[in-house]
Amino acid sequence: MAIAKAERLMNLALCLMNTRRPLSKKELRESVEAYREAWQQGSEDAFNRMFERDKDDLRELGLIIDVDENALDGEVGYLARRDRNRLPEIALDAEEAAALTLAARVWQQAKMSGAASGALQKLRAAGVPFAEEREHGALEPRIPGREAAFEPLLVAARDRRPVTFEYRKAGAATAEPRSVEPWALECWRGHWYLAGWDRDRGSARVFRLSRITGKVRSRAGAFTGDVPEHVDVRAVVARFAGEGATAVAVVQVRRGAAYPLRQRALETRPVDADRDELDIPYGNGLGADLAEYGPDVIVIGPEDLRADVIDRLRAVAGLAEVQS
Repeated sequence: MAIAKAERLMNLALCLMNTRRPLSKKELRESVEAYREAWQQGSEDAFNRMFERDKDDLRELGLIIDVDENALDGEVGYLARRDRNRLPEIALDAEEAAALTLAARVWQQAKMSGAASGALQKLRAAGVPFAEEREHGALEPRIPGREAAFEPLLVAARDRRPVTFEYRKAGAATAEPRSVEPWALECWRGHWYLAGWDRDRGSARVFRLSRITGKVRSRAGAFTGDVPEHVDVRAVVARFAGEGATAVAVVQVRRGAAYPLRQRALETRPVDADRDELDIPYGNGLGADLAEYGPDVIVIGPEDLRADVIDRLRAVAGLAEVQS
């Protein structure tokens, strides 16, 4: 049975790191079972090709392999010195450890929760002071990652791979296809957002993950466009949510509902036993935000915002009638 490539690479790395002198190809062939099988069942050329590919793969993984041209009576020798391949000691201060703990909590409700927990345990065993070892207060920060699009988008952003997905804009009745070069993911006010380059629209856009429908599909090949060093996702989302705007909208909100709107209110006035009147910052995209609250929110003014919300609600109601 052929030995898996991962095991073959591991055996080669162990041979190169656990020797005090350079080893020739012949010595490595006798030490690694997969090489011996390739030589016995194939030829010297087959072994040489396999060895060269494995050596290049180990170097791509970060292993430093020294080559001595005259180590063994004219034969080339190979050696991976431990002092050159040893990772530096991990030293984190309290703030860095706290940030790492918070980052690991992103995965608590995702598939990689086990790997994140294991990484923290190894660092804790090495003496890194983590916040969990201190006494907790009554409140503990959490970063949920429930959206199915979270993990594929995170991997795509890491690998710089373009993605396609169906996206339903706020207040829209149907989803639209999007082709995006993903830059970064950020959590704000309990929601995850993706920042990236929208290929179809030719501009930078921000997408809320909860509005992505269906599967996120990664496209072949990495994109080559520039990625900004810093993407201020929160500023973009705030601008489209109406925050930081100079205009003011007046809405009536059902008592006990629409708490995110209440938090943004500049002023709140009771109307009757059932509703309050709120003054909230008015900017681009506020109509889509208000439409999501349905009958819990009534727009009093300005008139263009009221008309925008009514049009959005009518579109949703029309789609519901067609589907029924």
